[in-house]
Formats: sequence, C-alpha cells, structure tokens
Amino acid sequence: MEKEAPLTHVNGYASFSEKASNGTIPVTAARGDEKTDIERWRLLDERGRQTWHYLTTDEEVEAWPQSIVDRHHLGLPLDLPDLPQAKTPKASAYNALDFFSKLQLPPGNWACEYGGPLFLLPGLVITWYVTETPVPAPFATEIKRYLFARQNPKDGGWGLHIEGESSVFGTAMNYVVLRLLGASEEDERMTKARGTLHQLGGAVYGPHWAKFWLSVLGVMEWDAVNPVPPELWLLPDWVPIAPWRWWIHMRQVFLPMTYVYSKRFSFSPTPLTLQLREELYTQSYPFINFAAHRNSISPRDNFHPKTAILSTINWALVNIWNPYVRFNSLAQRAETWVFDLIRREDENTDFANLGPVNGPMNLLACYMHDGAESYSVKRHRERMHDFLWMKHEGMLMNGTNGVQSWDTAWLIQAVIGAGLADDPKWKSMLVKALEFMDDQQIREDCQEQDLCYRQRRKGAWAFSTKDQGYTVSDCTSEALKAVIMLQRTPGFPTLLSDARIKDAIDTLLTMQNSSGGFSSYEPRRGSEYLEYLNAAEVFGRIMVEYDYPECTTAVVTALSLFSTHDAEYRKSDIAKAKNGALKYIRKAQHVDGSWYGSWGICFTYAGMFALESLASIGETYDNSTHVKKGCDFLLSKQMRDGGWGESYRSCETGIYTPHEKSQVVQTCWAIIGLMEAKCPDRGAVEKAVKMIMSRQGRKGEWEQEAIEGVFNKSW
Repeated sequence: MEKEAPLTHVNGYASFSEKASNGTIPVTAARGDEKTDIERWRLLDERGRQTWHYLTTDEEVEAWPQSIVDRHHLGLPLDLPDLPQAKTPKASAYNALDFFSKLQLPPGNWACEYGGPLFLLPGLVITWYVTETPVPAPFATEIKRYLFARQNPKDGGWGLHIEGESSVFGTAMNYVVLRLLGASEEDERMTKARGTLHQLGGAVYGPHWAKFWLSVLGVMEWDAVNPVPPELWLLPDWVPIAPWRWWIHMRQVFLPMTYVYSKRFSFSPTPLTLQLREELYTQSYPFINFAAHRNSISPRDNFHPKTAILSTINWALVNIWNPYVRFNSLAQRAETWVFDLIRREDENTDFANLGPVNGPMNLLACYMHDGAESYSVKRHRERMHDFLWMKHEGMLMNGTNGVQSWDTAWLIQAVIGAGLADDPKWKSMLVKALEFMDDQQIREDCQEQDLCYRQRRKGAWAFSTKDQGYTVSDCTSEALKAVIMLQRTPGFPTLLSDARIKDAIDTLLTMQNSSGGFSSYEPRRGSEYLEYLNAAEVFGRIMVEYDYPECTTAVVTALSLFSTHDAEYRKSDIAKAKNGALKYIRKAQHVDGSWYGSWGICFTYAGMFALESLASIGETYDNSTHVKKGCDFLLSKQMRDGGWGESYRSCETGIYTPHEKSQVVQTCWAIIGLMEAKCPDRGAVEKAVKMIMSRQGRKGEWEQEAIEGVFNKSW
C-alpha cells in the first residue's frame, strides 16, 4: 500500500512536482490530523480584499502582531473584559456593538466566514494540482484539518454542505482533495470514507460537476460526462435557450466548463492519480464502461433529476452531433468566442471572478490557452486566495470572496435603528464604515457591456467588493439605505453626492421583472422552462433568475427612503416600480401566510422582508389581511423558549421544517418582521427578546449556531 511522502517544502510551499516517488503532493509525513501554529495566522484586508497569511519566522510574528480580529475568527481567547450583564434590550444592543466595533478592519468593513458548501474546495485543489500551482504548506495542512473536522462521524463521508447527508459528490470529491494534499489511503478516516463511497456505488454515481472535475484530474474518462458543447454560445441571442438568458452563476460556470470539455483536458497520469483510479470505484478502472455511466447518479445526489428532454438532447449530442456534425472549424470558432468571454469576465473583475466555482475553472482555461507563465494564470493564482478562510477547524473555501459591502451596510443600519448613531463613542467607527461604502460603490459600467451580456452596474454595490463588480439588487439597496441614513445623521460627512446616489437608483430601476418582482443580479432573461435543461442535478432553480421577496423588499424600501431624500427624481418611475413590486409581494404569499425565501432559511427569512416591504407603505397587522396572515404564520412557529428555529430542509422541500433548537439569528428575523408589522402580540416579542439576551456572551457576542442560509434549494 502507498505510504505518505516525506516532508518536502520549498519556501514554505508544498511542491506539485512529481519528484516524490508516489506522485503525492509532498506535504507531510504525519497522519493528516496535524495542524499549524494557529497563533501565526493573520488576516490582511486591502480595501476589502481579505486574505489569510501564515507567518513562518519569529521576526514576522513580532512585526505583525495578531489582532483581536484575527483571534476572534480563529476561535482564540480574546483579552477583553467582561461587560456588565445587560438588563434591557438597549443595553444588550450596546454590549453587542461594543464587541462588534472591535472587529472592524482598517478599511472600515467587517469580515466573516461565508462557508458551508463542501463542493468548492475540490475544484480549487484539483485546479492547483493540474496547473502545478504551488500550495502554501500551511494551507494544505489546514485544508486537510478542516475536511477531517467536517467528516460525517457516522459513515465517514461528506455531503453537499456541512449539515447535509453523505453523498457521492461530497465524499468522492473531498476524498480526492485529501489524497492530493497528502493524506494516506491507509488512514482509518480515509478507509471509512472510501467504504461509504463504495456503498453509494463509487464515483461513477456522482453528478455532472463531479464527473467533470474527475475527468480533468484524469481519474475518470470524459465518456462519463454529459456534453457541455461550447457551440451553444454561437446561438443567436434571440434563441430562447441561448446561454446569455441563463442565471449569471449558471452561465459563468458553464462558460469555462464548455471550453475545458471541448478540449477534453485531462491531466497526465501520475502514480497518485493512477492509484486514485483504483480507490474511487467498485470495479477495476480498465473494466469500467464509463460511457454507460453518463446518466448514473446516486439517489442522494439526484436532487434535480435530468428531464427526458435533456436526456434526449444529451443522447443526440453524443451519438449524432459530436461524431458526425461537429466539424473542427465549428468547434474552434466556438472555443475562440468562449475564451474571449472568459477573458472579458477576468478583465471586468480583475480576475476575482463571479465566485469560487467559475474562478478555478477560468484559471484552468487560461492555463490551457495562455500557458503556465502567463499574466492571466499568475493573477488567477493570486486571486484564489481571496476565497480561502481560516478558522479554528482549519481552512475552508467561502461561497464568495466575502460579504464585505453587505455586512457593512447592515451594521450601519443596525446602529441607526438601535438609536446609537448619535453616541460619540461610535462616530469614528461609523465614519470609517461610510468611507468603505464610498470606496466600494461601482463607478462605471463594464467595457462593451452588451457584448459580454452584463447588467448595468454604475452606482451599484456588489455583495463583496468593487473588484468583484457584479450588481446585486438587494446589496445595492441596503448599501444605498445605509449611506442615505448615515449621511442624513447630524455630524456625519456627505461622501456620496446626489449624482452618485441617483446612479444607484437608475441601476435599481433597470432590474425589475415584468411580474413586478426583483431578481438578484439582473432581470429575468429566459423562461422558467429552461429548468428542463438543468444538468447540474444537485441544484434546483438555477437556470434563470427568479423573483425574490427578499430582493424585492430591499428595493422597495430603498426607493421609499430615497423619495424622502429627493421626492422629484424619477418620481413616476419609482411609483410604478413600487406598485408593481408590492403587487408581487402580495401575490407571492402562500395560503398559510408564509413567503418562500431563497437567500436565507427560509420562510422565516422571507417573512421578515415581506412584512417590512408592506409596512413601508403603511400596511400593518390591523389594516392588512396579508400582514395579519404573515404575522400569524410566524407566531405559529414560535418555540417554547420564545425563539424561532427553522431547518435548511425547508429550502429543499418547500415545507416549513422546524429545527430541533431555536436559533438566535432566525429569532431576530422573526421579531423584526413582527415589529415592522406592528403585531399586537407584545408578549411573543418580549419572550423572544429575553431568549436572545439569555444567549449573549459576557463580552457582548453570540455564538455561531446552525447554518442560516441554503441557496438554490440545496446548498
């Protein structure tokens, strides 16, 4: 059996060289439960760009002391005094702000873990491996530690996210990550994981994305991958299924995936990948008929089964299009256009890319097209660190490059809402936060915006940073509200001019759907029937944009606040947009009074926003049937201790599913909605507030509880 490689570091990096006799990345000779010195980790924030760094010398440690922010995110003890026990909600809020203010970073923003998904690290680590990118040895160590910490204790597998049941996708892909980073197949934890994978049928029963990445690594044959032809990008824009009509995350993942698929990139075999070919399957590799497994998928992974239409199209592409119709000249033309779109995505985001799925794929495409020493590859390699996050369990991959603008906007609103903005103690903190929002507003549209199918973004804010540069309707709305609120508070500077505020309004008004609702990144461009072509299998509602109560409410409340700032600017357009949005909010309400949420869990999250939007036009519990039903729904879910707790299963099933324990965050969402609606049940709110206060720590903090968000129904 294969043993682990001896310790081999070059300038603090784990080499991807194949000099090791067994072909592993020579990271460590230990079992895989080793860890770095957590006191040596530092978080660097450069205008919102957040990267973790490991200091290797005592001189570096002395020159860059560990901060309270570092220690908090790493789960280390904080040298902070206990605060007086809060006796009132206002005192509790004051204690919370006292603690939270100490976590502000120099640019004025806040950082946080944005983890949960377990399918992100595999794409990155496989890309590192096949592009022979050096991996910092401390990163390799801590990624392994995190994955072992998040291994299912019962069966040894991994799921789609940290609370999901073990699946082929999660287990196969994270097993591969651990092996690539030096874990031995003889480790009992790896043996257990392999057993679960085999019980589920082996890697051939993984979903489309798993088969794609395993084929890239060279441990699966491309015959097992359903087609992703780049020729789709040559379709005229008027065609109903043209990719520009798809949801932005889907099309930006599909874009580099088609390029890699068309080239059939497969990493040259190494001793390690040859051994992985034997570890991942229940049959010996040479005897597997991979083509027969194109549609094989474990029931645990088959969240969104392929439709008969998609299966028929795939059959035609494999058996007719690829062998008889797809001429080389056509394929080359498609590949050229696809890579041009990849290049535009890189340039428009300074290689930060939309997210952590298309980022590694774009890196791989640039490696294939431009070469290992090109600027594009070097810059991509640097940017991959933006997605990595260090915590007490090890290193994970965030779902974006952060939530900087979003969290900072909400902090400003929270301080103002709590009546604390006038307190001189918080002025410098708030001014820094305002300066960050000023710096992060996007000031220009993408170059050749229409050619690369991008939405207007001038005046908008992204979820994370200006570099990432994607308009998001609710992020822009909440940021705009924060700026207007704070700039109108006496004693605070006016950093954003009226012209820049109007730019944000102009962008928001381009994002409404014909239904009256608002989507996330752009208005809906295609029919919901495109879901018949959803090939991902593990995610639902990913092919097109949808209306969201959360986004719609954010826009409605932003437009309402702006109108108190400037009552005449685009008055009729704003009135029309609000009327349509509110009609959508009412129509989207379920018979039981609930609203389905897509960006948080789930009915609780959407209920807060929907009730806020209706309250913004004066609809309350006493005068609105919609509001009363919404409040009654929330009240019916209150738990015995006064809190609310909803499971991520609600997102998957569309049916409210209680969590086994109340959650502080969801309790806050619920009572915000009830208070906005002027719900007369004061006792329910007071009981909830007491529960929230009872869980507050002595330094003003609350501990992380269950996950708060599941996107696309399943992650």
